[in-house]
Amino acid sequence: MNQKEISELRRRFKADRCAISRIYGCYVNGNKEVISYIDESLGVMPAEEAEKYLELLKKTLSGTLGKNLIDIVFSTSQVMDSEEHRRLMALRESCLKDGEIRQEFYRKVIETLDMGDSNYLILLAHDAYDVPYRGKDGAVDADASDQVFSYIVCCVCPVKDGKLELGYCPGENEFHNCVPSQIVAPPELGFMFPAFDDRRANIHNALAYSRKADELHQEFLDAIFHTEPPMSAAEQREAFQTALSEALEGSCSLEVVQAVHGQLSERIEQHRESRDPEPLYVTAKEVGSILADCGAEEEQVKAFCESCTRQFGEGAVLSPDNLIDNRHFEIKTADATVSVEPERSYIAETRVIDGKKYLLIPIGEGLEVNGLPVE
Repeated sequence: MNQKEISELRRRFKADRCAISRIYGCYVNGNKEVISYIDESLGVMPAEEAEKYLELLKKTLSGTLGKNLIDIVFSTSQVMDSEEHRRLMALRESCLKDGEIRQEFYRKVIETLDMGDSNYLILLAHDAYDVPYRGKDGAVDADASDQVFSYIVCCVCPVKDGKLELGYCPGENEFHNCVPSQIVAPPELGFMFPAFDDRRANIHNALAYSRKADELHQEFLDAIFHTEPPMSAAEQREAFQTALSEALEGSCSLEVVQAVHGQLSERIEQHRESRDPEPLYVTAKEVGSILADCGAEEEQVKAFCESCTRQFGEGAVLSPDNLIDNRHFEIKTADATVSVEPERSYIAETRVIDGKKYLLIPIGEGLEVNGLPVE
């Protein structure tokens, strides 16, 4: 899926735009016990309440592709015959109306999901999207729709105790401590099945969501999809840094890091400005070319590509957003940490003076210490 397809679906999560008729779910406590079930018509509940449910479900289609939104790919054998794919297809084909299938799904989630001691809410909804025709010029013709995209969306929301606060009691005309209530927090994780690729259903893929890009809840993904668990953004960055340091050994200089960071940041910015809905990816070979331009030897470039193959797999494509932090450039020593604007990282340099190693940054105009101008 690309960003344009995700945005198209996100716009549906309004009571007057979607075909979601019922909300299903269950409330689970920290001991993995079901406290209550949800099976309510969206049409008969108060409008504000319906919008709250839809906002929670909509959150599972938010965030950055490759970070918060992870593409799940089923193998051909799984699609042909596997318990996990049959379960998802049964949920979708029944439009979630089969109570036994829902119960089986709840049990699978409750048995495997690790939410610590927190209570949480599992929400499920089914939508049928009458996909409007879109011409080559991008114009949409709703009357020329030729297919219906049927899909399910699921989210898991922590349920937290509200804070004890002072509140006004009308009957007593006094202020007293209000009893804390149970508050449903934004989703921690979720998914959509099937994927909406090329604006049509792709049962070979699903789209998983994680609020924290560095905590994908692998146990949940394995139980529901039983596919090779994806690397989180933090794991990808760590693997990339390991590949760089191992390949370059003692020649991983500040200048090399500046060059890699600068060129990847430039690609990220150009992609953002182009508004291309497709995610941005680079290959290990492309990063190797950057290293070669910085003076890395052929053997080092080869070692880097081989390390990337071990870390990410053969022919892997990498998201630059997961490899670097293009909003920050931080240099840390044993005694100090210096932050430089990424686009001006080139001003920092290392130098040996009288046998001692120094990090040099030109002062230019104005020097401040804790906000105080100094000479």
